[in-house]
Amino acid sequence: MSNGSVTQAAAVSPTSGAGLDTSLVRGVAWTGAMKWLSQVLTWSSTIVVARILAPADYGLVGMALLYLQFVTLVNELGLGAAVVTRRGLTGDQIAQLNSLSVLLGVGGFLVSCAVAVPMSQFFDAPELRAVVIVMSASCIVTAFRAVPSALLERDLRFKTLAIMEGLQAVASGISILLLALAGTGYWALVLGGLVGKGLWTVMVLSRRTHRFAWPRVHTLREPVTFSSHLLVSNLSWYAQANSDFFVAGRVFGKDLLGAYSMAFTLASVPTEKITSMVGRVAFPLFAAIQHDAAALRRYLLLLTRGMSLITFPMAFGLALVADVFVLAVLGPKWENAIAPLRCLAFLILLQSIVPLLPHVLNVTGDSRFGMRVGVVAAIVLPVAFFLGSRWGLVGVAVMWIAVYPITTIPLYWRVLTKLGLPIGTYLAALWPALSGSLAMAAVVWALKQGVPADWPLVAHLVLQVAAGAAAYALIVGTVHREHLQAFRRAVQIMRGTQAS
Repeated sequence: MSNGSVTQAAAVSPTSGAGLDTSLVRGVAWTGAMKWLSQVLTWSSTIVVARILAPADYGLVGMALLYLQFVTLVNELGLGAAVVTRRGLTGDQIAQLNSLSVLLGVGGFLVSCAVAVPMSQFFDAPELRAVVIVMSASCIVTAFRAVPSALLERDLRFKTLAIMEGLQAVASGISILLLALAGTGYWALVLGGLVGKGLWTVMVLSRRTHRFAWPRVHTLREPVTFSSHLLVSNLSWYAQANSDFFVAGRVFGKDLLGAYSMAFTLASVPTEKITSMVGRVAFPLFAAIQHDAAALRRYLLLLTRGMSLITFPMAFGLALVADVFVLAVLGPKWENAIAPLRCLAFLILLQSIVPLLPHVLNVTGDSRFGMRVGVVAAIVLPVAFFLGSRWGLVGVAVMWIAVYPITTIPLYWRVLTKLGLPIGTYLAALWPALSGSLAMAAVVWALKQGVPADWPLVAHLVLQVAAGAAAYALIVGTVHREHLQAFRRAVQIMRGTQAS
């Protein structure tokens, strides 16, 4: 392991069954610990910042992010994923990819400067020009990190990556808070994010660097072809994930876009933290066992079950307490975020587990299929959002939970067929989380009907969260006790002892 400790688990080859179990558990443990520690700190600052800034400030930055996320995806080109997956790359090829990453970063910054003016005119927001130019500086900053970070992932250096990502999140959150308190308005969000990305790049380069070499087409054809599939898939994801913001910003203006952006941010917490945490570990792990269908089946089910146990109750709970949470924690000015938040909370049921499927396709040489499915979804979803906008923000949110599940069917069919995994076995992995969440929902709904309406909002929130969590723990801990036993075995692996 990355810390070099001599334990029974670490002594096992990292590509053996026991070694991969150890890498998986320790990787998830370190990544999860750092993400949740940073999340506690950053969300504490976020709540304070949300009370200082106006929805229009979030809406303005959200408009800039619509474009900058697109540029970031193009700049990355899936080069890091190619380094992780294509284990036969030579040092010279990696050096060429490193140079290509930096060239794309510089190009992305220059293009962003050119389109800043027309973007501000399109959204009728003059302030947007300067925001886009400053935020696009991150294209250059992150370009130097792409390949070195991928090399750390390929070496399963999850502890190192987790600590660096956690420190980045904390630095960004603190910077945003201090700048907001200083009265900088939307610039707090812009500059605070840039500080975090800069620190992250410095930390990565302090642990792993690689030389540069001028890119040559004939030597990069295979990794670039693979990267191009991922690029199209990522751009398709971008269209899916941001077309609702585009529609909301264009149709409703920056105030309502700010409310929708806050709702989506709150609803995305489980997928952003849990799924990205597991995805960081899962992709290089799947790459290490890409030729072993049985092992891929095992880890897919294990990770799916583990993520659902965490994200499903969060989704149900957030949908049920959306009203009291928003009013009690964020304040009345965010009331427009309540209705879309209820709808978007259910979206994370799928969005927390579906991202594992493309990882399987990418490491098994089927990236083209995932790319095609993504393109179809990128065409269908924006049309649905536009049609839904006639019913306001809620209409846009409803289209997510009505259309997105349909777009995932081809991915499930392909992955389950490729791995020889029966659909019943897959659904059985989700049942503990789903049954516990339904019990929790019943308890919270009953409390909403029985607790006096004149009680303080905070009391309602605390009571509903506590009762719901207790109900969920009771069902999972009694009816599905075997999952707790699996957790104890995982702890044994983390300590370097042999699980019974």
